[in-house]
Amino acid sequence: MTTYTARPVEPRVLKELRTADDAGRPLAPFTDDEGGAPLRCCLRNSEPGERIALVSYAPLRRWAAETGARPGAYDEQGPVFLHAEECAGPTAGHGYPFADAHRTVRRYSADGHILGGRLVETVGDGAFRNAFDDPSVALVHVRAVEYGCFLYEVRRPSA
Repeated sequence: MTTYTARPVEPRVLKELRTADDAGRPLAPFTDDEGGAPLRCCLRNSEPGERIALVSYAPLRRWAAETGARPGAYDEQGPVFLHAEECAGPTAGHGYPFADAHRTVRRYSADGHILGGRLVETVGDGAFRNAFDDPSVALVHVRAVEYGCFLYEVRRPSA
């Protein structure tokens, strides 16, 4: 069981990204022959033979549009994998996704500014508790170390 919620890309946003990504490019699906691509729609690795796509995604921009934050120069977009067609989304109760490697937990303020980050060996409650111990942290992004790619976000729990 996990204390914090790993948030996949929302279904409404996935629908938009499957039409045109955040860089304005149309979807270019392909068959994943090898498997292992981290899918942000269902928060699991792809399996060989699945139809997936690599799209440009701006997670902080999308969060800012929802919350009214103004991230300015911290607004960035990067590559993420997703299923080429609608999927069932994440399966609950399996711990935190993509926790099998070193990750960066990047912290953001309510204004959308980076407050720092921390390299963690394992993604778990302790990493998020540490981030949210700072009352100015509104959300965190979990990112891959080797490429810096966004994996998922965790928001400050409601009081």
